[in-house]
Amino acid sequence: MNTLIKDAAIFLPDGNTMAGSIAIEGDTIAAVGDAPEGFAPEKIIDGKDKFVIPGLINAHTHASMSLLRSYADDMDLMDWLQEKIWPAEDKMDEDDIYWGAALAIVEMIKTGTTAFADLYGPYMEKVAQIATESGIRASLGRGLIGVAPDSDIKLQQGEELFRNFHNTADGRITVMIAPHAIYTCPPEFLKKAAATAHRIGADIHIHMAETKTEVENCLKEYGKRPFAHAESTGLFERGAMAAHCVWLDDEDFDIIKKHNIRVVHNPGSNMKLASGVAPVPRMLKENIVVALGTDGASSNNNLDMFEEIRLAALLHKVHSLDPLAVDAVTAIKMATEEGAKAINTPYVGKIEAGMKADLVLLDITGEKWQPRFNLPSLLAYSADSSSVDTVMVNGNILMEKRELLTLDEEKIYFNARRSAKKLTGQ
Repeated sequence: MNTLIKDAAIFLPDGNTMAGSIAIEGDTIAAVGDAPEGFAPEKIIDGKDKFVIPGLINAHTHASMSLLRSYADDMDLMDWLQEKIWPAEDKMDEDDIYWGAALAIVEMIKTGTTAFADLYGPYMEKVAQIATESGIRASLGRGLIGVAPDSDIKLQQGEELFRNFHNTADGRITVMIAPHAIYTCPPEFLKKAAATAHRIGADIHIHMAETKTEVENCLKEYGKRPFAHAESTGLFERGAMAAHCVWLDDEDFDIIKKHNIRVVHNPGSNMKLASGVAPVPRMLKENIVVALGTDGASSNNNLDMFEEIRLAALLHKVHSLDPLAVDAVTAIKMATEEGAKAINTPYVGKIEAGMKADLVLLDITGEKWQPRFNLPSLLAYSADSSSVDTVMVNGNILMEKRELLTLDEEKIYFNARRSAKKLTGQ
Protein backbone atom coordinates (compact mmCIF):
# COMPACT_ATOMS: atom_id res chain seq x y z
CA MET A 1 0.00 0.00 0.00
CA ASN A 2 1.22 3.51 -0.81
CA THR A 3 0.97 5.90 2.12
CA LEU A 4 1.56 9.63 2.44
CA ILE A 5 2.35 11.20 5.81
CA LYS A 6 1.44 14.79 5.01
CA ASP A 7 2.75 18.02 6.50
CA ALA A 8 4.59 16.71 9.57
CA ALA A 9 7.73 17.65 11.47
CA ILE A 10 10.41 15.11 10.50
CA PHE A 11 13.59 14.05 12.33
CA LEU A 12 16.35 13.96 9.72
CA PRO A 13 19.52 11.81 9.70
CA ASP A 14 21.70 14.85 10.47
CA GLY A 15 19.73 15.51 13.66
CA ASN A 16 17.85 18.50 12.31
CA THR A 17 14.10 18.77 11.89
CA MET A 18 12.17 19.78 8.78
CA ALA A 19 8.54 20.33 7.89
CA GLY A 20 7.33 18.19 5.04
CA SER A 21 5.81 14.93 3.93
CA ILE A 22 6.95 11.31 3.69
CA ALA A 23 5.93 9.20 0.71
CA ILE A 24 5.93 5.45 1.31
CA GLU A 25 5.73 2.91 -1.50
CA GLY A 26 4.96 -0.52 -0.09
CA ASP A 27 7.51 -1.12 2.66
CA THR A 28 9.99 1.58 1.61
CA ILE A 29 10.34 5.33 2.04
CA ALA A 30 10.14 6.75 -1.49
CA ALA A 31 10.71 10.44 -0.70
CA VAL A 32 11.08 12.87 2.19
CA GLY A 33 9.98 16.48 1.87
CA ASP A 34 7.74 16.41 -1.17
CA ALA A 35 5.94 13.44 -2.68
CA PRO A 36 7.30 12.24 -6.06
CA GLU A 37 5.45 13.46 -9.13
CA GLY A 38 2.58 11.11 -9.90
CA PHE A 39 2.65 9.50 -6.45
CA ALA A 40 -0.84 8.15 -5.72
CA PRO A 41 -1.31 7.31 -2.04
CA GLU A 42 -4.00 4.87 -0.98
CA LYS A 43 -3.81 6.23 2.56
CA ILE A 44 -3.05 9.77 3.71
CA ILE A 45 -2.03 10.41 7.33
CA ASP A 46 -2.45 13.97 8.55
CA GLY A 47 0.89 15.01 10.02
CA LYS A 48 -0.37 18.23 11.59
CA ASP A 49 1.00 18.47 15.13
CA LYS A 50 2.96 15.25 14.62
CA PHE A 51 6.72 14.65 14.94
CA VAL A 52 7.89 11.70 12.85
CA ILE A 53 10.95 9.81 14.06
CA PRO A 54 12.54 6.53 13.01
CA GLY A 55 11.13 3.59 14.95
CA LEU A 56 12.99 3.03 18.21
CA ILE A 57 15.22 -0.04 18.42
CA ASN A 58 15.57 -1.96 21.68
CA ALA A 59 18.90 -3.64 20.96
CA HIS A 60 19.03 -5.87 24.03
CA THR A 61 16.16 -7.38 25.97
CA HIS A 62 14.67 -10.63 27.21
CA ALA A 63 11.08 -10.31 26.05
CA SER A 64 9.39 -13.22 27.83
CA MET A 65 11.00 -12.12 31.10
CA SER A 66 8.14 -9.61 31.20
CA LEU A 67 6.29 -12.34 33.08
CA LEU A 68 8.66 -11.77 36.03
CA ARG A 69 8.29 -7.98 36.24
CA SER A 70 8.37 -6.91 39.94
CA TYR A 71 8.83 -10.52 41.08
CA ALA A 72 12.46 -10.02 42.23
CA ASP A 73 13.65 -6.49 42.84
CA ASP A 74 16.38 -4.74 44.85
CA MET A 75 18.85 -7.65 44.79
CA ASP A 76 22.46 -8.24 43.75
CA LEU A 77 22.74 -9.51 40.18
CA MET A 78 23.92 -13.05 40.93
CA ASP A 79 21.52 -13.48 43.88
CA TRP A 80 18.75 -12.15 41.65
CA LEU A 81 19.60 -14.67 38.93
CA GLN A 82 20.35 -17.73 41.03
CA GLU A 83 17.72 -17.41 43.75
CA LYS A 84 14.74 -16.00 41.86
CA ILE A 85 15.02 -15.63 38.08
CA TRP A 86 16.63 -18.87 36.95
CA PRO A 87 14.37 -21.11 39.09
CA ALA A 88 11.27 -19.41 37.67
CA GLU A 89 12.60 -19.56 34.12
CA ASP A 90 13.25 -23.30 34.47
CA LYS A 91 9.47 -23.76 34.72
CA MET A 92 8.67 -21.89 31.49
CA ASP A 93 6.95 -23.84 28.73
CA GLU A 94 6.24 -22.75 25.18
CA ASP A 95 2.96 -21.06 26.13
CA ASP A 96 4.71 -18.99 28.78
CA ILE A 97 7.36 -17.90 26.29
CA TYR A 98 4.67 -16.95 23.77
CA TRP A 99 2.51 -14.92 26.17
CA GLY A 100 5.50 -13.30 27.86
CA ALA A 101 6.82 -12.16 24.50
CA ALA A 102 3.34 -11.03 23.48
CA LEU A 103 3.11 -8.87 26.61
CA ALA A 104 6.53 -7.39 25.83
CA ILE A 105 5.61 -6.64 22.23
CA VAL A 106 2.41 -4.86 23.30
CA GLU A 107 4.49 -2.65 25.57
CA MET A 108 7.16 -2.05 22.94
CA ILE A 109 4.76 -1.07 20.17
CA LYS A 110 2.81 1.23 22.49
CA THR A 111 6.05 2.97 23.50
CA GLY A 112 7.35 3.45 19.97
CA THR A 113 9.69 0.47 19.54
CA THR A 114 9.62 -1.07 16.07
CA ALA A 115 12.51 -3.54 16.45
CA PHE A 116 14.05 -5.49 19.32
CA ALA A 117 16.90 -7.92 19.90
CA ASP A 118 15.95 -10.80 22.18
CA LEU A 119 18.32 -13.20 23.94
CA TYR A 120 16.23 -15.81 25.71
CA GLY A 121 14.95 -19.34 25.55
CA PRO A 122 13.90 -22.05 25.22
CA TYR A 123 11.07 -22.12 22.65
CA MET A 124 12.32 -19.06 20.79
CA GLU A 125 10.24 -20.17 17.83
CA LYS A 126 7.24 -18.95 19.87
CA VAL A 127 8.82 -15.49 20.05
CA ALA A 128 9.29 -15.64 16.28
CA GLN A 129 5.64 -16.58 15.97
CA ILE A 130 4.25 -13.65 17.97
CA ALA A 131 6.74 -11.24 16.38
CA THR A 132 5.52 -12.38 12.97
CA GLU A 133 1.87 -12.04 14.00
CA SER A 134 2.34 -8.60 15.55
CA GLY A 135 4.23 -7.06 12.62
CA ILE A 136 7.21 -5.91 14.71
CA ARG A 137 10.85 -6.38 13.63
CA ALA A 138 12.96 -8.74 15.75
CA SER A 139 16.48 -10.12 16.03
CA LEU A 140 16.24 -13.35 18.00
CA GLY A 141 18.80 -15.54 19.73
CA ARG A 142 18.26 -18.78 21.63
CA GLY A 143 20.04 -18.05 24.93
CA LEU A 144 22.81 -20.60 25.48
CA ILE A 145 23.98 -21.70 28.94
CA GLY A 146 27.17 -23.61 28.27
CA VAL A 147 27.46 -25.12 31.77
CA ALA A 148 24.14 -26.93 31.35
CA PRO A 149 24.33 -30.69 30.72
CA ASP A 150 22.30 -30.26 27.51
CA SER A 151 24.37 -27.32 26.22
CA ASP A 152 25.06 -28.99 22.87
CA ILE A 153 21.33 -29.52 22.36
CA LYS A 154 20.72 -25.83 23.13
CA LEU A 155 23.36 -24.84 20.58
CA GLN A 156 21.67 -27.07 18.02
CA GLN A 157 18.37 -25.34 18.82
CA GLY A 158 20.07 -21.99 18.20
CA GLU A 159 21.23 -23.19 14.80
CA GLU A 160 17.77 -24.55 13.98
CA LEU A 161 16.24 -21.20 14.93
CA PHE A 162 18.60 -19.53 12.48
CA ARG A 163 17.83 -21.97 9.68
CA ASN A 164 14.06 -21.83 10.21
CA PHE A 165 13.51 -18.12 10.87
CA HIS A 166 16.43 -15.97 9.69
CA ASN A 167 15.16 -13.41 7.16
CA THR A 168 11.56 -14.63 7.44
CA ALA A 169 8.37 -12.54 7.80
CA ASP A 170 9.29 -10.31 4.84
CA GLY A 171 12.77 -9.89 6.34
CA ARG A 172 11.49 -8.68 9.71
CA ILE A 173 12.86 -11.66 11.66
CA THR A 174 16.61 -12.22 11.87
CA VAL A 175 18.56 -14.59 14.13
CA MET A 176 21.88 -14.51 16.00
CA ILE A 177 23.79 -17.15 17.96
CA ALA A 178 23.47 -16.09 21.60
CA PRO A 179 25.79 -17.51 24.27
CA HIS A 180 24.57 -15.97 27.51
CA ALA A 181 27.87 -14.81 29.05
CA ILE A 182 31.43 -15.94 29.72
CA TYR A 183 30.51 -16.94 33.29
CA THR A 184 27.82 -19.35 32.06
CA CYS A 185 29.72 -20.60 29.00
CA PRO A 186 33.07 -22.38 29.44
CA PRO A 187 35.80 -21.74 26.83
CA GLU A 188 35.17 -24.97 24.92
CA PHE A 189 31.50 -24.12 24.57
CA LEU A 190 32.30 -20.60 23.39
CA LYS A 191 34.53 -22.17 20.74
CA LYS A 192 31.61 -24.36 19.62
CA ALA A 193 29.30 -21.34 19.50
CA ALA A 194 31.87 -19.37 17.50
CA ALA A 195 32.35 -22.26 15.05
CA THR A 196 28.59 -22.62 14.60
CA ALA A 197 28.13 -18.89 13.97
CA HIS A 198 30.97 -18.89 11.44
CA ARG A 199 29.63 -21.97 9.65
CA ILE A 200 26.06 -20.74 9.22
CA GLY A 201 26.87 -17.03 8.80
CA ALA A 202 25.27 -15.75 12.01
CA ASP A 203 26.28 -12.86 14.25
CA ILE A 204 26.86 -13.23 18.00
CA HIS A 205 24.75 -11.65 20.78
CA ILE A 206 26.26 -11.92 24.29
CA HIS A 207 26.44 -10.18 27.68
CA MET A 208 29.94 -8.80 28.29
CA ALA A 209 31.69 -7.09 31.23
CA GLU A 210 28.43 -6.26 32.98
CA THR A 211 29.76 -6.28 36.54
CA LYS A 212 33.04 -5.75 38.35
CA THR A 213 32.73 -9.25 39.83
CA GLU A 214 32.50 -10.76 36.35
CA VAL A 215 35.82 -9.16 35.41
CA GLU A 216 37.52 -10.17 38.67
CA ASN A 217 36.37 -13.78 38.40
CA CYS A 218 37.46 -14.00 34.76
CA LEU A 219 40.93 -12.75 35.67
CA LYS A 220 41.12 -15.24 38.53
CA GLU A 221 39.95 -18.23 36.47
CA TYR A 222 41.50 -17.55 33.06
CA GLY A 223 44.15 -14.91 33.66
CA LYS A 224 42.45 -12.62 31.18
CA ARG A 225 39.75 -9.98 31.17
CA PRO A 226 36.39 -10.95 29.61
CA PHE A 227 37.00 -9.47 26.15
CA ALA A 228 40.48 -10.99 25.83
CA HIS A 229 39.15 -14.32 27.07
CA ALA A 230 36.23 -14.33 24.63
CA GLU A 231 38.50 -13.24 21.79
CA SER A 232 40.77 -16.23 22.45
CA THR A 233 37.85 -18.57 21.72
CA GLY A 234 37.21 -17.05 18.27
CA LEU A 235 33.88 -15.62 19.36
CA PHE A 236 34.46 -12.28 17.66
CA GLU A 237 35.64 -13.56 14.28
CA ARG A 238 32.21 -12.81 12.81
CA GLY A 239 30.00 -9.85 13.64
CA ALA A 240 29.24 -9.53 17.35
CA MET A 241 26.94 -7.47 19.54
CA ALA A 242 27.90 -7.14 23.20
CA ALA A 243 25.40 -6.01 25.82
CA HIS A 244 26.38 -3.82 28.81
CA CYS A 245 30.19 -3.40 28.48
CA VAL A 246 30.38 -1.51 31.77
CA TRP A 247 33.82 -2.46 33.09
CA LEU A 248 36.30 -1.76 30.30
CA ASP A 249 39.99 -0.89 30.16
CA ASP A 250 42.27 0.13 27.27
CA GLU A 251 42.77 -3.49 26.18
CA ASP A 252 39.01 -4.01 26.01
CA PHE A 253 38.63 -0.92 23.84
CA ASP A 254 41.33 -2.20 21.50
CA ILE A 255 39.54 -5.55 21.10
CA ILE A 256 36.14 -3.91 20.58
CA LYS A 257 37.56 -1.68 17.84
CA LYS A 258 39.64 -4.47 16.26
CA HIS A 259 36.56 -6.66 15.75
CA ASN A 260 34.02 -3.85 15.19
CA ILE A 261 31.99 -5.16 18.10
CA ARG A 262 28.68 -3.30 18.46
CA VAL A 263 27.91 -2.28 22.06
CA VAL A 264 24.45 -2.09 23.61
CA HIS A 265 24.20 0.30 26.55
CA ASN A 266 21.49 -0.49 29.12
CA PRO A 267 21.47 2.50 31.48
CA GLY A 268 18.24 1.70 33.30
CA SER A 269 19.16 -1.89 34.09
CA ASN A 270 22.76 -1.01 35.00
CA MET A 271 21.52 1.63 37.43
CA LYS A 272 18.87 -0.59 39.02
CA LEU A 273 21.24 -3.54 39.48
CA ALA A 274 24.08 -1.21 40.56
CA SER A 275 26.33 -2.69 37.88
CA GLY A 276 28.17 0.56 37.22
CA VAL A 277 28.33 3.20 34.50
CA ALA A 278 29.53 2.18 31.05
CA PRO A 279 32.17 4.46 29.48
CA VAL A 280 29.82 5.55 26.72
CA PRO A 281 31.33 9.00 26.04
CA ARG A 282 34.69 7.39 25.30
CA MET A 283 33.02 4.79 23.08
CA LEU A 284 31.34 7.51 21.09
CA LYS A 285 34.56 9.50 20.75
CA GLU A 286 36.31 6.38 19.45
CA ASN A 287 33.55 5.74 16.86
CA ILE A 288 32.31 2.51 18.42
CA VAL A 289 28.69 1.67 17.57
CA VAL A 290 26.68 2.23 20.76
CA ALA A 291 23.01 1.31 20.76
CA LEU A 292 20.47 1.35 23.59
CA GLY A 293 18.56 -1.48 25.21
CA THR A 294 16.22 -1.90 28.14
CA ASP A 295 17.39 -5.36 29.24
CA GLY A 296 14.53 -7.48 30.58
CA ALA A 297 11.44 -6.11 32.29
CA SER A 298 12.45 -7.78 35.56
CA SER A 299 15.65 -5.75 35.79
CA ASN A 300 14.49 -2.37 34.46
CA ASN A 301 11.36 -2.73 34.99
CA ASN A 302 9.91 -1.60 31.68
CA LEU A 303 10.64 -1.76 27.96
CA ASP A 304 10.21 1.96 27.36
CA MET A 305 12.97 3.28 25.10
CA PHE A 306 11.99 6.90 25.83
CA GLU A 307 13.31 6.31 29.34
CA GLU A 308 16.56 4.82 28.02
CA ILE A 309 17.09 7.85 25.77
CA ARG A 310 16.67 10.20 28.70
CA LEU A 311 18.80 8.11 31.06
CA ALA A 312 21.59 7.83 28.50
CA ALA A 313 21.63 11.59 28.06
CA LEU A 314 21.47 12.41 31.78
CA LEU A 315 23.55 9.66 33.37
CA HIS A 316 26.73 10.45 31.47
CA LYS A 317 26.44 14.17 32.08
CA VAL A 318 26.44 13.75 35.84
CA HIS A 319 28.93 10.88 35.85
CA SER A 320 31.51 12.80 33.80
CA LEU A 321 30.56 16.26 35.09
CA ASP A 322 30.30 17.21 31.42
CA PRO A 323 26.97 18.65 30.19
CA LEU A 324 28.00 17.80 26.62
CA ALA A 325 28.84 14.11 27.28
CA VAL A 326 25.75 12.72 25.48
CA ASP A 327 23.50 15.32 23.87
CA ALA A 328 19.85 14.87 22.94
CA VAL A 329 20.42 14.07 19.26
CA THR A 330 23.15 11.57 20.08
CA ALA A 331 20.88 9.78 22.57
CA ILE A 332 18.06 9.61 19.99
CA LYS A 333 20.44 8.25 17.37
CA MET A 334 21.64 5.60 19.82
CA ALA A 335 18.02 4.41 19.94
CA THR A 336 17.51 4.55 16.17
CA GLU A 337 20.36 4.67 13.66
CA GLU A 338 22.98 3.10 15.96
CA GLY A 339 20.47 0.49 17.08
CA ALA A 340 19.94 -0.49 13.46
CA LYS A 341 23.69 -0.97 13.04
CA ALA A 342 23.89 -2.97 16.26
CA ILE A 343 21.27 -5.54 15.26
CA ASN A 344 22.64 -5.58 11.70
CA THR A 345 19.58 -4.05 10.04
CA PRO A 346 21.13 -1.01 8.32
CA TYR A 347 18.04 -0.52 6.17
CA VAL A 348 16.12 1.01 9.12
CA GLY A 349 16.88 3.67 11.71
CA LYS A 350 16.84 6.75 9.47
CA ILE A 351 14.17 8.69 7.61
CA GLU A 352 15.46 8.95 4.07
CA ALA A 353 14.56 7.60 0.64
CA GLY A 354 15.36 3.93 0.21
CA MET A 355 15.05 3.00 3.89
CA LYS A 356 12.35 0.65 5.15
CA ALA A 357 9.34 2.51 6.49
CA ASP A 358 9.73 1.82 10.21
CA LEU A 359 8.32 5.06 11.61
CA VAL A 360 6.73 6.49 14.74
CA LEU A 361 4.41 9.51 14.80
CA LEU A 362 4.43 11.46 18.05
CA ASP A 363 1.53 13.67 19.07
CA ILE A 364 3.12 16.98 20.02
CA THR A 365 -0.02 18.82 21.12
CA GLY A 366 0.49 18.14 24.82
CA GLU A 367 1.97 20.36 27.51
CA LYS A 368 5.37 18.63 27.46
CA TRP A 369 5.86 19.76 23.86
CA GLN A 370 5.27 23.46 24.52
CA PRO A 371 6.91 25.71 23.45
CA ARG A 372 8.55 23.98 20.48
CA PHE A 373 11.99 25.53 20.36
CA ASN A 374 13.77 22.22 19.74
CA LEU A 375 11.83 19.02 19.06
CA PRO A 376 14.71 16.53 19.56
CA SER A 377 15.50 18.19 22.88
CA LEU A 378 11.85 17.97 23.92
CA LEU A 379 11.81 14.28 22.96
CA ALA A 380 14.91 13.48 25.02
CA TYR A 381 14.31 15.64 28.10
CA SER A 382 10.62 16.48 28.34
CA ALA A 383 8.22 14.16 26.54
CA ASP A 384 7.50 10.52 27.28
CA SER A 385 6.08 7.51 25.46
CA SER A 386 2.49 8.62 26.06
CA SER A 387 3.09 10.84 23.01
CA VAL A 388 3.35 7.80 20.72
CA ASP A 389 0.35 8.03 18.40
CA THR A 390 1.02 5.82 15.37
CA VAL A 391 3.59 3.07 14.76
CA MET A 392 4.56 1.65 11.38
CA VAL A 393 6.88 -1.23 10.42
CA ASN A 394 7.69 -2.11 6.81
CA GLY A 395 5.01 0.37 5.77
CA ASN A 396 2.33 -1.48 7.75
CA ILE A 397 0.52 0.31 10.56
CA LEU A 398 0.69 -1.61 13.85
CA MET A 399 -0.88 1.09 16.00
CA GLU A 400 -2.96 4.06 14.89
CA LYS A 401 -4.15 6.82 17.18
CA ARG A 402 -3.07 4.70 20.18
CA GLU A 403 -5.11 1.68 19.06
CA LEU A 404 -3.22 -1.57 18.48
CA LEU A 405 -4.29 -3.11 15.18
CA THR A 406 -2.47 -6.46 15.19
CA LEU A 407 -2.74 -7.68 18.81
CA ASP A 408 -5.55 -8.40 21.28
CA GLU A 409 -4.39 -6.61 24.42
CA GLU A 410 -6.94 -8.03 26.86
CA LYS A 411 -6.32 -11.62 25.74
CA ILE A 412 -2.58 -11.11 26.11
CA TYR A 413 -2.92 -9.56 29.58
CA PHE A 414 -5.13 -12.43 30.77
CA ASN A 415 -2.80 -15.16 29.57
CA ALA A 416 0.34 -13.35 30.76
CA ARG A 417 -1.11 -13.06 34.28
CA ARG A 418 -1.99 -16.76 34.23
CA SER A 419 1.52 -17.74 33.16
CA ALA A 420 3.15 -15.46 35.76
CA LYS A 421 1.07 -16.98 38.56
CA LYS A 422 2.01 -20.49 37.45
CA LEU A 423 5.72 -19.68 37.38
CA THR A 424 5.95 -17.87 40.71
CA GLY A 425 3.02 -19.21 42.73
CA GLN A 426 1.98 -15.63 43.41
